[in-house]
Amino acid sequence: MSAVVETATPPDTEPPAYRWRWAALFTILAAEVMDLLDALVTTIAGPSIRADVGGSESLIQWLGASYTLAMAVGLITGGRLGDLFGRKRMFMIGAAGFTAASVLCAVSTSPEVLVAARVLQGLFGAVLLPQGLGIIKEVFPPKEMGAAFGAFGPVMGLSAVAGPILAGWLVDADFWGTGWRMIFLINLPLGLLALLGAAKFLPESRSAHASRLDLTGVGLVTGGALLLLYPLVQGRELGWPAWTFAMMAACLPVFALFVRQQARRSRGGGDPLVEPSLFRKRAFTGGLVAGLAFFSGMIGFGLAFSLYVQLGLGFSPLKAGLASVPQSLGIMVGFVLASAAGLTRKLGRRLLHVGLTVMAAATIGFVITLELAGTDVTPWRLAPALGAFGIGMGLVMAPFFDIILAGVQPHETGSASGTLTAVQQLGGAVGIALLGTLFFNTVRFGQSGPDQASFADAMRLVLWVEVALLAVTFAAAFLLPRQAREEEHAH
Repeated sequence: MSAVVETATPPDTEPPAYRWRWAALFTILAAEVMDLLDALVTTIAGPSIRADVGGSESLIQWLGASYTLAMAVGLITGGRLGDLFGRKRMFMIGAAGFTAASVLCAVSTSPEVLVAARVLQGLFGAVLLPQGLGIIKEVFPPKEMGAAFGAFGPVMGLSAVAGPILAGWLVDADFWGTGWRMIFLINLPLGLLALLGAAKFLPESRSAHASRLDLTGVGLVTGGALLLLYPLVQGRELGWPAWTFAMMAACLPVFALFVRQQARRSRGGGDPLVEPSLFRKRAFTGGLVAGLAFFSGMIGFGLAFSLYVQLGLGFSPLKAGLASVPQSLGIMVGFVLASAAGLTRKLGRRLLHVGLTVMAAATIGFVITLELAGTDVTPWRLAPALGAFGIGMGLVMAPFFDIILAGVQPHETGSASGTLTAVQQLGGAVGIALLGTLFFNTVRFGQSGPDQASFADAMRLVLWVEVALLAVTFAAAFLLPRQAREEEHAH
């Protein structure tokens, strides 16, 4: 198998395309599907997992937050590991580690081991995913690049639709008495497929300009994120002692120290995790605020909705997964309208505001549905609001990164893209912690168990907080460039 390295080629010649490039793409997509499924499945299976292994309500939050936080921190350096040690090697290490961590999740018998295994999944996923994008950019000629990256949309869309249904079906089916554990065991064949495909079809690939790892910067980012998330998740159960607020306040100077450390490292000729010049750009800082608010609301809403329909309305895991299908289908419709119908090109930044307005209207429609239906809420009554919410999400997500990146210089694009992707994951962790805590804090428990009517109150509170987060995103979007760049960006 021929090796692929970053070398200069004469402008009038084009090297032959890599022979196994489409098989390599299939292998990379298998890994992407594995990650996306694991980001979604615990939202549906969380109540069943807690009922089996025990633990407090915060376990349901940690199942998602631990994975996304580990992914966010790991993504900061995941791509550089491939540059340093080879993308094929790190892809295989990431796939093997992710699969092993999935098996560890499946055999866990305590909340602590399960959360630790989810952290391992997130870390190995952060090693695995960035390598695929780097390999695609090398093995596909420019004329096929659009088709290669275009394959991600349908595959990710189908995974988003199938993920909740698959999780609910596997939990309800209880194959061989495995129950919820099968949602992790399903990664075993996917992981083996990715490993075998990588060994056979992925070329050796590394950067000719690999940068050294900034472990100090990673430590500061990790510390700041934990200072914020741990008290958010655990504070309610502990009665909100003073140290929880002190921890949350301490995250601000830690993140400020990170910014200073990055600037100092850059001045000293080192390789910062984030180019310091980015923090002086309106588009980038606005993108950070918008991304954090938007993805916090989006992921937090998904958790709260699953808890509401399962614990409040008594839906089975499969019925809960099916209830979320209108939102997933709406996301696909939004993507099609933004991309295939050309709304991104015609409207630019205004499309973000259109999508956010649709989401806010759908969220208020959800509140009205809860008020009118009372305890007789059915999936069919929820479908219109969820479908509209999904369409708005698709309209926002399709142009989001490209519009932000239009405001940075070409040499800053790699750093900005990696940072925004990490913020997307961090926002998910914050959303799970914040909205999950608000949800559980509103539910009232009596001697006979939880007050079912209070679940509707909890969901309404989450919905109004979602509206507030959408308003923050709407305001921050005014700082972004009016149009995306003409050239393609892959995310």
